[in-house]
Amino acid sequence: MAEKIKLYDDSKCTGCRGCQLACKQWNGLKAGQTKQWGSYQNPPTLQPNNYMIIHFQDVKDDKGGVKWLFRKEACMHCTDAACVTVCPSGALHYNRDFGTVGLNHELCIGCKNCVAACPFEVPKYDKATDRVYKCDMCESRLANNMAPACVKACPTGALSWGDKEAQIKKAEARAKAVGGTVYGPQYVGGTHMAYVLSEKPAVYAGIHLDPSVPLSVTLWRGFLKPVSLLAAGGILVGSFLHYLIKGPKLPYDDAEAGKKEGGE
Repeated sequence: MAEKIKLYDDSKCTGCRGCQLACKQWNGLKAGQTKQWGSYQNPPTLQPNNYMIIHFQDVKDDKGGVKWLFRKEACMHCTDAACVTVCPSGALHYNRDFGTVGLNHELCIGCKNCVAACPFEVPKYDKATDRVYKCDMCESRLANNMAPACVKACPTGALSWGDKEAQIKKAEARAKAVGGTVYGPQYVGGTHMAYVLSEKPAVYAGIHLDPSVPLSVTLWRGFLKPVSLLAAGGILVGSFLHYLIKGPKLPYDDAEAGKKEGGE
């Protein structure tokens, strides 16, 4: 099956937050207590019960006035995901059909390795359940040939889901048309989420301008993990050779050794 990605075009976004609500409904996420903090953006950041949010930002327009600037934030679904690399339980995994990053909450042990490893600071830990939460690109919908819930709910076409190559071409053409830029696929070896940003990335508050995988993850993936696997393999091979040469260890081996030590 063709690799697919999600595309968000902020020049078409009206900030209706229908995508945010659809995400909560499809994933059965409970509402939390909120408070007014001077913005229509709610909540202020990603949370264990909010897998995606729409950022609201006031910026100056060309005429010296003020205009809204919106930005969707959720998992970028990296092609070579650091969170999958460091997950010791297999809870984080790649979707075999689309290459997105899924999360099996039943396998999550709450180690928070993925929280520290994510270059986009997406996974959120919930102390109450001792588990981590993030967008899984609506795996249950994808498995039934349906688009992610946020895409389905978008009334303006700002969100779309489709084949990777076609989506990238669409993003580049749209960015050129609005004088913007494409953000996402050029980082950390590629992503399955791309943005068309109508302004330069530096204008967007809180966006990661140069996301990178932590050095500890790079060392683990490139050196420590292969060495540890070789060491484990060496132990297994050595044990097998010992078995072939010496044969299985029998109970009377220890008894004979005891007699020798006792002088009998």
